[in-house]
Amino acid sequence: MAPIIVTGASGSMGKVAARQLAQEGVPVILACRNLERGRKVMDEILACVPDAQLELLLLDLESEAGVRSFVQALQGRPLAGIFNNAGTMCRRFSLAADGREKTMTVNFFMPALLTRLLLPQFEPGARIVNMVSLSLKYSTLRLEELSPSEKDFGQIRTYGKSKLALLYWTIALAEHYPQFRVNVSDPGIVDSKMIRMDRWFDPLTDIFFRPFTNSPQKGVRPALAALRAEDSLRYYVGKRSPKIAAKYLRSPLVEQLWDLV
Repeated sequence: MAPIIVTGASGSMGKVAARQLAQEGVPVILACRNLERGRKVMDEILACVPDAQLELLLLDLESEAGVRSFVQALQGRPLAGIFNNAGTMCRRFSLAADGREKTMTVNFFMPALLTRLLLPQFEPGARIVNMVSLSLKYSTLRLEELSPSEKDFGQIRTYGKSKLALLYWTIALAEHYPQFRVNVSDPGIVDSKMIRMDRWFDPLTDIFFRPFTNSPQKGVRPALAALRAEDSLRYYVGKRSPKIAAKYLRSPLVEQLWDLV
């Protein structure tokens, strides 16, 4: 059986997804930026699933070189799919290794590049699931906003735009490669480090807001459902999987972003 890649497998939802897939007998490639944390996750999974088929590989989504090195390590191997789970939400404007703004790089450009480079290795019927966010529903996007300047950057605003860009690119992927099952998953607001704003109100958020967020176990359920899907172009959120809204399907940004990556 060919493996499924889980990016950000050392994080909260990535770890849960990898463990669940392993329990189902699916071979998993743990794609992690921090190999030390990745090894701990692998050991934790093996402790509860001793016969799990796991492999740990370095994946740095802050640079094209990091992505290409990961792809090179898998060259020629058939793959059953990928769950592009890794993401970031930078508080302040910063640049990734290649000179692009970091949130856009990690959340859109590099997952799209990674998936595109791996396309020849995906088996027919392979599952491709990209993690989006409810924030995209409150976002708009212009091509020039894919490279925000420091004055245009906003922690939540840029994050939402990066996830909207990934949605548009995912639509194009599904349309160009109908032999794969291509969908997006939305975890809702998950109790993880990502929802920390590093602001003065964080302690109040922990008291009044965090208890109502989804656990990583609950947040990853839509993605796991999407990885089992037999159709494409659906938006998995909670227990639902509606078709992606027509306003996104018809946007000229679908093909523009496809041509860009």
